[in-house]
Amino acid sequence: MSPSFPATGRCRPSASNAAAIHFVATDPPSTAQTYQLLIEVAAPVRVCVGRLGTFDFPAGLYAYTGSARRNLEARVSRHLSTKKKMHWHIDYLLAAPGVRVCEVRRHGAAECVVNQQIAGEIPVKGFGASDCRAGCGSHLKRLG
Repeated sequence: MSPSFPATGRCRPSASNAAAIHFVATDPPSTAQTYQLLIEVAAPVRVCVGRLGTFDFPAGLYAYTGSARRNLEARVSRHLSTKKKMHWHIDYLLAAPGVRVCEVRRHGAAECVVNQQIAGEIPVKGFGASDCRAGCGSHLKRLG
């Protein structure tokens, strides 16, 4: 199934905590190893993304594609947590003020396959794609 997120607009649910996040199962949990986060950046924000560098993120909606070999829900819960060690590129963006996850989707297809099905602009080259061998350029896309 091809993932689709709204190209414009704002997140609908109030996502002040993980319990408010809308989790969409596009594939059965037993086969899902890939997830996508629909992220709202409410106002322009400058974020230091670890060793990748410091970048400006315009306000808008973004889609981040990631994967977990085991326990996808635990990985997503970690991303949604406010108390964590910064490890992945997405951790830095999600810790920024005015940034929130409003939807999570899980997929059975490979991370790069799912990522390449989302149309959008690449805001930061290499973001979330340190181990990508499919030429994605980034696993974060700005939708609008």
